[in-house]
Amino acid sequence: MGRKLKATARRTGKRTAEIGIFGGTGLYTMPGLQDAREVRVKTPFGEPSDALVLGTLEGRRVAFLSRHGRGHRILPSEINYRANLCAMKMVGVERVISVGAVGSLREDLQPLDFLIPDQFFDRTYKRISTFFGEGVAAHVGFDKPTCAELGAVVGAACEAAGVRVHRGGIYVCIEGPQFSTLAEAHVHRQLRFDVIGMTNVTEAKLAREAELCYSSVAMITDFDCWHPEHSSVTLADIIANLHRNAENAQNVIRHAVRAMPQARTCRCGRALEHAIVTDRSMIPAAARRRLAPIAGKYLS
Repeated sequence: MGRKLKATARRTGKRTAEIGIFGGTGLYTMPGLQDAREVRVKTPFGEPSDALVLGTLEGRRVAFLSRHGRGHRILPSEINYRANLCAMKMVGVERVISVGAVGSLREDLQPLDFLIPDQFFDRTYKRISTFFGEGVAAHVGFDKPTCAELGAVVGAACEAAGVRVHRGGIYVCIEGPQFSTLAEAHVHRQLRFDVIGMTNVTEAKLAREAELCYSSVAMITDFDCWHPEHSSVTLADIIANLHRNAENAQNVIRHAVRAMPQARTCRCGRALEHAIVTDRSMIPAAARRRLAPIAGKYLS
């Protein structure tokens, strides 16, 4: 993949990427990615899931990260989400596109369809989902948890790539690693959730605190267990859909990166402007150091 580099917080002043992508290994081996190199980023929140792969795609600087690590070694609850988002921020990323597999909770959301959710429902309970605490209190707005402008670009990219896409919807995020019980699946449907997954809501919360634009590409692999034909779906079927979705995701990412506006006009980049409520004179020095890559400009 090219030479491996070590990047520390002291060496992140130079912007090396502008668009970040979370997903599997297949994304950063896609055709058209040029000058790919690996960067090991040390963050104040620990180690990311894997090395970031930096390169140029469609003339834009991108950073790819496998959220589960290469070889899919990390369970959803074990992911160091804070390190993953902080690493993106430290290399200069402003927008994050998150690609991941989901199950469908609606008959009309078919396997191999993509959905661009604009809402989340959080059913996780084991995760650290904020950069703050330990001496610093902050409260960001999260009523609209994804970036509408980035979502519009990604939705249009799906259409340009020939993928059947659904714009908007509710992604219910469960802790896992087990899938839902039948009772839970029926409740999720009664609550009118659209797709189910195990990762994206935590990413979205931290992206907002890091002032990053965030949008998900939810790739439907199968119906959740509520569906009468669910028991006839084999693991081989799901894996086959994963591979087909990965190829579609590559095409979507290329189209999205190509069409991405140079400047952000949304409010994501100002999410912390009025969020930190702690008296600045009372913020511990350790907290200032820890939060420097995320909120340093607001702590003086």
